[in-house]
Amino acid sequence: MLEHVLHLTAASPFMQVVIIILATFVLEDAATLITAIQVQLHVVSPFAALTALYSGIVLGDVGLYGLGALAACWPPARRWVDMPGISQQRQWLTRNLFKAVFISRFIPGTRLPLYTACGFFRAGLKTFTLATVLATMLWTTGLFLLSLKIGAFLLAHLGAWRWAGIAGFAALMILSGRVAARIRKNHNS
Repeated sequence: MLEHVLHLTAASPFMQVVIIILATFVLEDAATLITAIQVQLHVVSPFAALTALYSGIVLGDVGLYGLGALAACWPPARRWVDMPGISQQRQWLTRNLFKAVFISRFIPGTRLPLYTACGFFRAGLKTFTLATVLATMLWTTGLFLLSLKIGAFLLAHLGAWRWAGIAGFAALMILSGRVAARIRKNHNS
């Protein structure tokens, strides 16, 4: 679907950027893979692709922070979080904000709870944003470059089956993240 829409908007780089940004709100890694394939096919420029991927992912992360901050304004949520030891947790999060946010980019299943907690506790938005920008640039660039290499191989060697190979690679990326999150969850239980 994303590749079809990007083909349709090939004459409008602005629309391509908007579509890629929106795609990151759905599945970041799959959007990165498909966007890299579109770069291989010369549908979108590498600069536009990476700029859109970085922007969409960081906007999504800051959006999660904002949802947490919004939840803090809702009295039932404040009562729910008002537990013993919460001020120590808030202090720990504030002291370790950069490191926690940066590392969470690389651990599946950690971003939603951590990023919304950062917003809820009003952990420093500037530090949060800096950590998410730097981690996103590192992770997304690596995934994008890997996707370019694998995409080039699939496009060159699978002929008519190339889209099946690309879909398989995307499914593998999504499933591996889910499996890693489940293993981490079971290990922590």
